[in-house]
Amino acid sequence: MTERLKVDMIACDGHGVCAELVPELIGLDEWGYPILANAPVPQELHKHARKAVSLCPKLALSLARTRT
Repeated sequence: MTERLKVDMIACDGHGVCAELVPELIGLDEWGYPILANAPVPQELHKHARKAVSLCPKLALSLARTRT
């Protein structure tokens, strides 16, 4: 099993904290909302992804387990 980042676009306010913490996996659109990489979180970035999830001001970001 792997994990992927997911964002609840309704809850997200576009603060951009997630993109600052893990820019390898999250970019921002022209309004500041996240654009997630369509790939599993690599092991070397897992710690940063978890930090981004925990520091999301609106709790809109999560890690979801997926089957490989």
